[in-house]
Amino acid sequence: MEIIAKIYTIFKDMKIGILREGKVPIDKRVALTPAQAAALKSSYDCEVVVQPSPIRAITDEEYNHHGIALQEDLSDCDVLFGVKEVPLQDLIPNKTYFFFSHTFKQQPYNAKLLRACVDRNIRLIDYELLKKNGTRVVAFGRFAGLVGAYNGLRGWGDKYGQFALKPAHECRDMQDMFDQLKGIDWPADLRILLTGKGRVARGAVETLQASGIPEIAPNEVDTYVGCFWSQLDVEHYYKTSDGSPFNRNALFSDPTGFESDFMRYAPYSRLYIAGHYYDSRAPFIFSRADAKQPNFAITYVADISCDIDGPVASTLRASTITEPFYGYLAAEEKEVAHDHLEAIGVMAVDNLPCELPRDASLSFGSDLMEHVIPALFNGDKAQILYRATECDGGMLANDFEYLQSYIDKA
Repeated sequence: MEIIAKIYTIFKDMKIGILREGKVPIDKRVALTPAQAAALKSSYDCEVVVQPSPIRAITDEEYNHHGIALQEDLSDCDVLFGVKEVPLQDLIPNKTYFFFSHTFKQQPYNAKLLRACVDRNIRLIDYELLKKNGTRVVAFGRFAGLVGAYNGLRGWGDKYGQFALKPAHECRDMQDMFDQLKGIDWPADLRILLTGKGRVARGAVETLQASGIPEIAPNEVDTYVGCFWSQLDVEHYYKTSDGSPFNRNALFSDPTGFESDFMRYAPYSRLYIAGHYYDSRAPFIFSRADAKQPNFAITYVADISCDIDGPVASTLRASTITEPFYGYLAAEEKEVAHDHLEAIGVMAVDNLPCELPRDASLSFGSDLMEHVIPALFNGDKAQILYRATECDGGMLANDFEYLQSYIDKA
């Protein structure tokens, strides 16, 4: 209870700063829109300022219009809201930060970030860990799915020349992106598998539904003739290693007793959209050896999850919004040109929501206002902030002490 009281004391009367994004590649999103910032200011009688930004999708003028002051130096703020990782040189000591740190899974590229937060006495609250009843309350997953599925279709058209789609980041908004899908005569060999059932996959489903491509059940994949998309859940692409009956709860509790069953669909599909959540203990969806099999018919992969050298063998690296596609030559397990005749096409952009920054920011900010902001002012009664705090007071929080060796090596 001491930690909760501490949070309440600090958050009782505060100045909130909205960060501009400093990570490269450029991110045009923001945690709170001007209207949301103004609502926060008036509802909780607190001061809210925003860092000016020449690249943000929502302009400085829009914040000014809503009465939110621009402020370059945020060192007098108590709480700082960003989106992606804050560059090390920009971290202000003794502050409370909210952002996606990508550290709790011990991602090697961010160990120095968490080390810096500990060393600078920063309270780091990671968006990915903010949960109610075990469910995340803020995320950009839907927009990753929306754009990822669209980019998969666009990549297919680019590789095979069967149709052309305007890049999502050149669209005005989500509706404009959907409008690009209208009137296309989808080729018969565009046979799509989608894995996952969460936010990301639901976003992908919205795009596939907007395309007008027929949806079929997983048990129809091997017999259906023509263009389709089919959504696979865990019981379709995983099976028990010992042949015992499949149990979802057992998989989620400990996936080590399972193996991939994806190859039963791979001979009948051409485009695979990876929209599932991946547990690092779980088996790969398809391996490099699988991709070499003669019956592996998939020639394009849109990996929304983008786990490098992970469950989707063709994802060798993340790609970018400006250069979203590359090729994977399965026979030699290496990257080649996107249009290589024998290559599996790959779309592995890891910041997909940035392609629809205004829509994504509005949705994300709405979740913050509903689920997170109240906890700043009610003493964190549900402990939503406490459970998402990775470090505080110059040390790792109790639930994250396992990260000590991770940051010691930074």
